[in-house]
Amino acid sequence: MISTRILSSGKVRLFAVCAFFFTLFSISPSLVAQHHTSDSAASSTVESDSQIPGVEHVENSHGEEKFDPTAAIMEHIADSHYWHLWGHTSLPLPVIIITDKGMEVFSSSKFHHGEDAYQGTHYTYKLIEDKLFVVDQQGNIDKEASSRIYDFSITKNVASLWIAVAILILIFTSVSSSYKKRQGKAPKGLQSVIEPFIMFVRDDIAIPNIGYKYAKFMPLLLTMFFFIWINNLLGLIPIFPGGANVTGNIFLTFVLSFIVLLVVNLNGNKYYWKHILLPDVPWWLYPIMIPVELIGVISKPFALMIRLYANISAGHIIILSLISLIFIFKSLAIAPVSVAFVLFMNVLELLVAFLQAFIFTMLTALFIGTAVDEHHH
Repeated sequence: MISTRILSSGKVRLFAVCAFFFTLFSISPSLVAQHHTSDSAASSTVESDSQIPGVEHVENSHGEEKFDPTAAIMEHIADSHYWHLWGHTSLPLPVIIITDKGMEVFSSSKFHHGEDAYQGTHYTYKLIEDKLFVVDQQGNIDKEASSRIYDFSITKNVASLWIAVAILILIFTSVSSSYKKRQGKAPKGLQSVIEPFIMFVRDDIAIPNIGYKYAKFMPLLLTMFFFIWINNLLGLIPIFPGGANVTGNIFLTFVLSFIVLLVVNLNGNKYYWKHILLPDVPWWLYPIMIPVELIGVISKPFALMIRLYANISAGHIIILSLISLIFIFKSLAIAPVSVAFVLFMNVLELLVAFLQAFIFTMLTALFIGTAVDEHHH
């Protein structure tokens, strides 16, 4: 069977390598976000030492804390240096900083949920809106020093991504081993669960869209399909090790889409590039058609990036918004309605989790197919 050859051959190693690179490239989002938001955060009113990132409460005239649904929702869908477990209990994650004076490694527990600054070896650091900054003796942000630090911390999204990759490697090394031991026999156990999905990717995604050259791209398509699907499912689990919004992170979807961009264009044949650079139109239309075709090269993976990010983030926001209704109205009477809608949305999100993995993989195969398709007269 095809699945036997795929999982018992050296392609399973390529599968693991693809998963590894997804992990490697996805560590960079915290670094990019760190410097992208430094100026805006530094210019805002964030000098209060008691500010807790992502949670903002406003006191009313009676001294009671007013629930802020926007801050609560953004805290749960955003990346963080902590992994919330329950109540006020969180799992601190490693902070890895490279500065102009050297590298520092310590636990995020030093910040006490963003309430305190931490005196490191080289600078004093503080978490402000869950972003790392250098502060002076008075607790004010040192913009110049902050611009010289690079945050490679293991955040919640990165840790969740590693968990997903570990699950992928365990599943497919186990299934590959079973295929080697039971070659020619009917699938059994985990094999019988995974094989229908492998056949689905092969028969309904790869072959119809790529054609006879599909086998070369099967490791990539399988990796993307299961990687996105497992991360989507982990995001729906409200407790550890779930709850991270990995595929709803724009930086991760950018990395996946950039990989698609490279694979499609590096494998494009002469007919693919001729259609882009020398389209079959009158020569006087070239100044219009060539830029349009080049924009299409970028817009296709860009659409993949936005579609996955928007759909997964929207699902998390809707579920959290429904839960927030209980605290907004401060009434248990709304709880049955809110919980009923949350259960319905969770079931719907199970379908969306699979559907988004399928759509991303299918469009990837479609783009690859257009690049490797032979010319027909």
